[in-house]
Amino acid sequence: MSVVAVIGAQWGDEGKGKIVDLLAEKADAVIRYSGGDNAGHTVINPDGEFKLHIVPSGVFYPRAACIIGNGVVINPKVLLEELDSLKSRRVDTSNLHISDRAHLIMPWHIMLDRLEEEKRGQDAIGTTGKGIGPAFSDKTARKGIRACDILDSAAFRARLAGVLAPKNEILTKIYNAAPLDLDAIFNEYSVYAGRLAPYIKDTTSMINSLLEKGSNIVLEGAQGTMLDTDFGSYPFVTSSSPLAAGACIGSGISPRKIDRVVGIFKAYTTRVGGGPLPTELKDSVGEYIRQRAHEFGATTGRPRRCGWFDAVVGRYSTQLNGFTSGILTRLDVLDEMETVKICVAYRIGNKTVEHFPADIAALEKCIPVYEELPGWKVNTSEARKSGELPRNALKYIRRLEQLIGCRFHIISIGPRREQSIVIKNVI
Repeated sequence: MSVVAVIGAQWGDEGKGKIVDLLAEKADAVIRYSGGDNAGHTVINPDGEFKLHIVPSGVFYPRAACIIGNGVVINPKVLLEELDSLKSRRVDTSNLHISDRAHLIMPWHIMLDRLEEEKRGQDAIGTTGKGIGPAFSDKTARKGIRACDILDSAAFRARLAGVLAPKNEILTKIYNAAPLDLDAIFNEYSVYAGRLAPYIKDTTSMINSLLEKGSNIVLEGAQGTMLDTDFGSYPFVTSSSPLAAGACIGSGISPRKIDRVVGIFKAYTTRVGGGPLPTELKDSVGEYIRQRAHEFGATTGRPRRCGWFDAVVGRYSTQLNGFTSGILTRLDVLDEMETVKICVAYRIGNKTVEHFPADIAALEKCIPVYEELPGWKVNTSEARKSGELPRNALKYIRRLEQLIGCRFHIISIGPRREQSIVIKNVI
């Protein structure tokens, strides 16, 4: 048995979709444990390119149970559209299961998300506007509606009426927006309930049965460590925990059952939305990386901000998650660089620091301290063994390992499954 948590080690978009798809070949279950449809995982396999937002990236292996855990917030409309799209491309989705404890994104969540962002003006966080934050806020405030709630029509209507009334007061009196109609929402979500009912189950019992059988389980995170509510660049963060610890809460698996924690690091750094990015390159190099790697959000299409690898972030992420393995993705993007840089510390005023500041004002003042290494000027995309990589690429990899305190056991040098150098199995 092996329970492997796959964690984004930076600000998200590290290539978790490809890696989960790669590991899912040996998995009995893949569990998505956090986030919502604000996350986008791209998978390229023999059937084509797929952009998944809620469905776990193990869906392409019929033997693997694909579970949307209790830690995910679900927009039923988006989920059904995603399932219909997969079915239209002949992907079997009968192995999907939805936790009956997962919270649902309701129409007021999307409205409030967008209205609040507009009201922030220049201080906007850069949310996707998909209602994720407000849904998690209601979950914590005990005002949420869960997947199990929509299965009982009478109970759902009563619950909906009680929650909607104060939300309409907020919409109309604070934001001068039109109120939402109870009957319209009830009818819409009743249709969703009819279609999703076969998938909604007690996944906690299902998962623990798999554990008792000694099954291989992959826990699929969304976003990245630096967007964690507690430890990320607050307030420019997400609304659920992308950390290894969050994998337990978002799936219902005991921490004692997770025996491997895999950190996914991109060979450079990217970020979407607002907030500090110390190594951001606002020049031709940053634009070159963006275009070469097609760094645009899988969910929103927004251009990602690009920068050099930040080892301060990498070391911090390793400490928070306790990575047993690292996976380095997008190494091939740097193939044509004359030199590559690594941020090894920050300078704040007259001080040099090697830790990630909690104070957002201090973080915005951080000036990266770089080490510069020679590039390799060799196409790495056809390499299948670490010995086939150019010497300078190996030197870059080894230096990253030293700085972050974690060994890389898989090197990804392209988007396809076969473009992976497996140094050591992680499942």
